[in-house]
Amino acid sequence: MSVIKSSSDPIKVLIADDHVLYRAGVKTALSTKKDIKIIAEADNGMHLLNMLKMIHPDVILLDIQMPVMDGIGALPEIKKNWPNIKVIMLTMMDDHSMITKLMELGANSYLSKTSDSEIIYEAIKTCFEQEYYFNSLTNQALLINLKQRNNVVSQKFAPQEAHLNDKEMLILKLMCEEKTTKEIADMVDLSPRTVEAIRDKLKVKTGAKSTAGLIMYAVKNNILNEDI
Repeated sequence: MSVIKSSSDPIKVLIADDHVLYRAGVKTALSTKKDIKIIAEADNGMHLLNMLKMIHPDVILLDIQMPVMDGIGALPEIKKNWPNIKVIMLTMMDDHSMITKLMELGANSYLSKTSDSEIIYEAIKTCFEQEYYFNSLTNQALLINLKQRNNVVSQKFAPQEAHLNDKEMLILKLMCEEKTTKEIADMVDLSPRTVEAIRDKLKVKTGAKSTAGLIMYAVKNNILNEDI
């Protein structure tokens, strides 16, 4: 059962990175934000997983490259055992195939370690409130890699297309355009709760486990190019 967080409670953040100076810099930069609290730091993936048995952050800033266990190894374990924790991957690499892989594994966002504190703050807030924070890195990676994959995968192994009605197709397209639930609700003249229900139904129909999965489905099946 998930705990309902009071609007006055700060978002609890854990930083997992093997560079002490980077952790200190992020911690100092975010210390001015009253709605965020850094509750712990880990220097590798194994250290992080052990800490999660005792503390429960809302969001984890997870470095990809760490000793003992890296972020790629830790991510699936976090999502398996603590699925409600949002995970923002941090890296110096701009690797589209890596971004796609991490999003498929359940990452909620992907940031360059050169991102300034306002971007990190925005990502933490958006992931906590809306599950995902999409930026130019994630968008370009998802679209480029999935279009390439769609071109090389034979029809024999391609996922069977679900039967979506016009309303579901429209909402899926708007989600791919990064519209918020409220924006979509206003545009299709439905309540936000109804839009969320349709989004959940889309996951069931397509077999997607997350919003990123829905976007991948839309790209694979050329829904973005279809007229509604």
